[in-house]
Amino acid sequence: MIGAASLPDVDSAYFIHSPATAAQHFREYGPAPIDGEPIAMVFASDGGGHLFAIGASGQVWKSTTASWFDDFEVTASSLQEFLEQLGRRIANQT
Repeated sequence: MIGAASLPDVDSAYFIHSPATAAQHFREYGPAPIDGEPIAMVFASDGGGHLFAIGASGQVWKSTTASWFDDFEVTASSLQEFLEQLGRRIANQT
């Protein structure tokens, strides 16, 4: 189980937030505003300030800007696919 991950040297950087941080952000900002997703929780971010949220559908969404309240677009069909994409980015940097 991953509690958190800090990957500052991968692309523009990736940060998977700890469960406590994700829960705190959820309490502070509420769910990510994604049409068609009753609840979407932000669980990660990148070095450009973009946010990654997972919705009730299981899809992973990325914010189009560095904002909690702008549009989000699908970036992976599941958390597993998101992590596999991230793994490929890491592998390609060596």
